[in-house]
Amino acid sequence: MPYDRTWMGYGIVGALETGGIALLVGIVVYGLLHLLARGSGWSHGKELAIAYVFAVALSAGQDLWDLFYFNMAPLQSLTLLRAKLAEVHDPDAIGLRVFFEFVGALAGVCIGWAMFSGGMKNLLESVRRS
Repeated sequence: MPYDRTWMGYGIVGALETGGIALLVGIVVYGLLHLLARGSGWSHGKELAIAYVFAVALSAGQDLWDLFYFNMAPLQSLTLLRAKLAEVHDPDAIGLRVFFEFVGALAGVCIGWAMFSGGMKNLLESVRRS
């Protein structure tokens, strides 16, 4: 999701901030998906997987696209490379930001599952029975 990143830090600080944003996005996306799919008979795994894909697409989409573009697109002139790098906030740590966005989205979806579906309670009950 393209948003203004001028307020964000650089390096590990910026990566932690984007991971926190991805965590919140994961919680919200899972909550909305759980409400929409409540009567559909979806399993927890299907809800988790779809929510994770949507959370990653929303929170890490722009950084993933920039990472892909810098690795795959033929940048034939130094001027074009400078122009593209100027558009990216902290291009030195883009891989670190993408990693933290993936991890934050996963943690957010798991927290959302525990909060909204009662999955943690069911999991603990099944562990106690076995």
